[in-house]
Amino acid sequence: MADRTEKRRAGLFSRLENPGLGPVQEKLLNTGLVLLVVLFTGGWAVAIADAYRSGRSLNVAREVTASPVSSNAPPPAAFLLDRLVRATTEEAPWRGHSGAVSALITDPDGTLDLADTLGLQALPEGATLELQQVDSPGVRAPATQARGRPGAWNVLVRLRDEVQAFSDLAVLSPVSADLIREGRLGRYLVGSWPARGERPARLRTPSYDPPRGLIAVTPANRDLPISEHLVLGDFLTKGQTDVWPKYVAISPRILDKLELTFQELERSGHPVENVGIISGFRTPYYNAHGGSTSGRGSVSRHMYGDAMDFYVDNDGDGRMDDLNGDGRIDRGDAAVIARAAGRVEAAYPQYVG
Repeated sequence: MADRTEKRRAGLFSRLENPGLGPVQEKLLNTGLVLLVVLFTGGWAVAIADAYRSGRSLNVAREVTASPVSSNAPPPAAFLLDRLVRATTEEAPWRGHSGAVSALITDPDGTLDLADTLGLQALPEGATLELQQVDSPGVRAPATQARGRPGAWNVLVRLRDEVQAFSDLAVLSPVSADLIREGRLGRYLVGSWPARGERPARLRTPSYDPPRGLIAVTPANRDLPISEHLVLGDFLTKGQTDVWPKYVAISPRILDKLELTFQELERSGHPVENVGIISGFRTPYYNAHGGSTSGRGSVSRHMYGDAMDFYVDNDGDGRMDDLNGDGRIDRGDAAVIARAAGRVEAAYPQYVG
C-alpha cells in the first residue's frame, strides 16, 4: 500500500512540473521561444540601424532621459504639468491661513506678477501662464495682462501643446472705480462713498476710503467658487434684478476670515456644509436706501467688501440651524457663530473688525 501511495505522489509531482507536455512537445515549445527572441532582437537591431542612417541616433537617449518639463519633452509632460499645478495650489500663500481661499484679487492700480504670486519664480523651460475668461472660455490673454483685463479669469499653464488649468484658482481683476459716472457703473446703480471730510473723525482713515475697483459679476460667473464655501454671487447686493453686469467689492481678508470661522465652528462640533447669506457687499446706495435700514451703519463695512452676515443652514430650509441644541432658533445660535469668529480674531489679530 505504501509503495502504491509513493508512486501516486511521484506521478502527481511529475504532472505539475511538466503539465501535459511530452518530450517532442517540450522541444517544439523551446524552439518556438528561441525563434521569438531572435525575431525581437533582429527587429530591434534593424530599428537602431535605421535610426543611425536617418540621423536620429542621438535623439533616442534624449527622448528617454530628457527632463519632462523641457521644451523638447515627450508627451508625459501633461502628467508633470498636473503635478506642478497640484503642488502649487496646495502650497500657495494666496490660499490664506485657512488654506481654503480660491480667488486671487488684483489691485486695479497696481501690477501683478502672477508667476511670483503662485510661487513659480522659475517656470519650467518653455512654459507660460495664460488667463482664460470665465464668461467666454475662448478669450485668452497672457498672464501679464491681468491688471489691464477686468473680469473673472481661470489660470492656465501651457507647455508646448499641453495645457493644464489651476482648478482651485480664479483671478478677479476689478474695473476701476474711476469709471463710475453719476453714481453708476454702466447701468448699475452704485451710489457714492462718503468722502473723508464727510466721515466722523475716527473713520477718516485709508480703510474707509472708497474702493479703487469693483469686480464685475455676470450670470456666467456668479457661481464661480472663490473659497471652499462661497461663490462670487454670494457678495451681490440685493435688488436691480435685471441689470447686468452687477458689481461688488471683495476684500481678500474677508474670504480667509470667513473660512477660518467655518473651520472653527467645525472644530467645536458644528459642521458647516451649507451657508446662507444675509448680506455681503452693499452698494452705498443700497446701504442708505435699500431694504430695512434700521440699525444699519451709515458707513458700514459692507460697503467696502470686508463684512458678511451669514448663518449655518445645513438642512437648506433657509433658516439658521439649531447650533446650541436647545430646540430653538434664536440669538443663542448666532452667539455660537460670534464666539467662533472671536476665537479666530484672537488667533489672527489682523482680522479683527
